[in-house]
Amino acid sequence: MRLRAAREDEAQALSDLALRSKGHWGYDAAFLAACREELRLRTGEVAARRTAVVEEVARDAESAAEPADVRRVLGFATLDGTAPDGELGMLFVEPAAIGQGVGRLLYQHVLAEAGRLGFTRVVIASDPHAESFYLAMSAERTDAAPSGPNAGRGLPLLTAWPRPVRPPAWVRAWTGGLRTVHLGNVGEFNAQFPGASAALRRGGDHYACLAAFAGPHPKAVVLPRHVDPAWMRVLAAPLGWGDVEVYGGFAGDAGLSEAVLADPVLLERITAAGLPVIPWGHTAQFARIAATVSTQGGQDPAVLRAVRRYESKSAAHALFRALAPEHPCVTVPAQHPVASRRALARLLATRAAAGMTTVVKTEYGVGGSGTLVVPPGDVGSGRDARALVGRMPAGGVLVEDHVDGSGPLSDPTFDAVVGADGRVHPVGVGAMDIEDTSYRGVTVGPAVLPDAATETAVRFGSAVGGALAADGYRGWYDVDFVADRAGRLCPTEINLRLTGPAVAFVIQARLAQIHGGSFWVRTLDRLPLGARLPSAALFEHLGRVARECRSFGATLLPTVPTASFDPYPYVGVALAARTPEALDAAQAAVVAANRALGAMFQDAEAEVAGVASAAEGGLWDVRSTLAAARRRMPPVPRRRP
Repeated sequence: MRLRAAREDEAQALSDLALRSKGHWGYDAAFLAACREELRLRTGEVAARRTAVVEEVARDAESAAEPADVRRVLGFATLDGTAPDGELGMLFVEPAAIGQGVGRLLYQHVLAEAGRLGFTRVVIASDPHAESFYLAMSAERTDAAPSGPNAGRGLPLLTAWPRPVRPPAWVRAWTGGLRTVHLGNVGEFNAQFPGASAALRRGGDHYACLAAFAGPHPKAVVLPRHVDPAWMRVLAAPLGWGDVEVYGGFAGDAGLSEAVLADPVLLERITAAGLPVIPWGHTAQFARIAATVSTQGGQDPAVLRAVRRYESKSAAHALFRALAPEHPCVTVPAQHPVASRRALARLLATRAAAGMTTVVKTEYGVGGSGTLVVPPGDVGSGRDARALVGRMPAGGVLVEDHVDGSGPLSDPTFDAVVGADGRVHPVGVGAMDIEDTSYRGVTVGPAVLPDAATETAVRFGSAVGGALAADGYRGWYDVDFVADRAGRLCPTEINLRLTGPAVAFVIQARLAQIHGGSFWVRTLDRLPLGARLPSAALFEHLGRVARECRSFGATLLPTVPTASFDPYPYVGVALAARTPEALDAAQAAVVAANRALGAMFQDAEAEVAGVASAAEGGLWDVRSTLAAARRRMPPVPRRRP
């Protein structure tokens, strides 16, 4: 059998084949007559519908020639539509050839061609008799009603997900198409900026787990904390990672790169293959590692200078003001420094008396730290103003006019990669979850923001990237926005490092590469657990929740698994699905399960307290009550001596 493009002069013969193939399922003559026009492939449509045929070629045993008169068409298929959404318009096989692999060959060709042309979805309005074939070929049923020419036909509707031939341009610019080594130097990155608190450095230890998702296919991950090996096993299967080496538990606070440099065996282990080493963010310490391996511009001093310059809120604001005139849908509020805390307290009181909300920022801060929104009602007196000022970290303070972000849009973000050649490669836009001023997670997916907002964020964010590139920066960056009531975007900061949204974009790209189609991804970086759990109990809990998420068509990926035994325990997860509705259902399931976990422990404590009271009065069987309490608790692994 051979697959080739159909010729225009074959249109009638292929139409006749389609009718014979339809008749194979036992339809009567009247029904087939009614289908004739629908199954007609018209002259002039063959190329436009990307028609492919499978033909049988009989070879002469002596000459191995391929005479045209011994070729016989066994089936054909069409790929209709314009990317990103297409349709398997026709797929028909000669009745005598059904079951010989012709349909499989045609289907695989259509999906491969769709992936090559940039389609992310192919809809199939299937004959009821052929539905089982498409399901066996990994197509999925959809609940959506058929539209267009398939509306009202009562046909089973399925969706197939083409796999892209190549990863997106930003992935190629970021990793060179290679597996990568990831360094979770979050605390180290934060510590290089003036005024970074000890809490901000330590906070990087849990957040550093997100560095596992710095690239779509890691080879090794180096973290400051020890992580249960079960974590990587849980991630490897759905993400197709295979074996990933994980090193952790040998550095605290801001010393990860120094710890790697001090361990020659580890340094050799992670650099011997010459794979790119991706840090969470560029630092002077990491530059010494970067000098020995292939990495994203890490050994270039200009990169570090750009990081230290534009992570500053005032420098970022100045760049926004310079670019804004070319972007009419972008607004940049006034900002100015305040000389002292006393002057800040006076200014807050004055603005509050005028009914004005004020935004107060420190020069540096990540994830919303160092930013305070002060409504006028929070400043009733000079004493109130001084108390608010006392909550701000030490260092320079900036005051901005407040942009009312209570409009219809969530807080948008734009991520991109500046490649080694200085070109900006947009990654995507996301809708952030901001609580007060603190980042909690993000949702990314097709049309997560309205088209106008997406276009504005991409255009302005790319212009920011161009300015960063001209100043020597190479690597990942993002621009965060607040959307006002009119839908205009107000840029708030630049992050020249990996970001929380970067995790979602990387997961999205990896799932599309291995499963085809497009995905929605939502990250929830800090979900309260309700109870302190040892690592084994945490993964048992997450395993139960993951099974429930799968019932909604969603995949759960643990992203921050090291905070489950903290005084205020929490866990970070990412949820991925084909639809935002599946994400919502999965998120509700995770939140409910965590709340139930807390309630279970509270009930258990109440039952144990009841044991003591009952024992005193002789009213209860103590042993059975304790057993009931234990059954409510998740198992705690026994440690071998």
